[in-house]
Amino acid sequence: MNEIVNYRIKVHGRVQGIGYRYSALNMANHLSLSGYVKNLSSGAVMLELEGPYHEVHQMIEWCKTGPGTGNVDDVEIDEGEVKHYTNFEVRY
Repeated sequence: MNEIVNYRIKVHGRVQGIGYRYSALNMANHLSLSGYVKNLSSGAVMLELEGPYHEVHQMIEWCKTGPGTGNVDDVEIDEGEVKHYTNFEVRY
């Protein structure tokens, strides 16, 4: 299944100040995904992911544990419309 999909993910827990965004950047690049990751004022981290279905779902599974230095309590997953991002970046 090579269908391109878009998902918006909100990760809750101790996920800021631990390198979550840069670990997400590395994992997304490894999986050849596009989109972005950013911290939210609520203390959560948000990712918007685009790419082939299988790789996006691999990234979603990674989001549920993160880089190992934090603690993920909950992950919200919403499917969205493909926006044709050209790379994956950390946003501020």
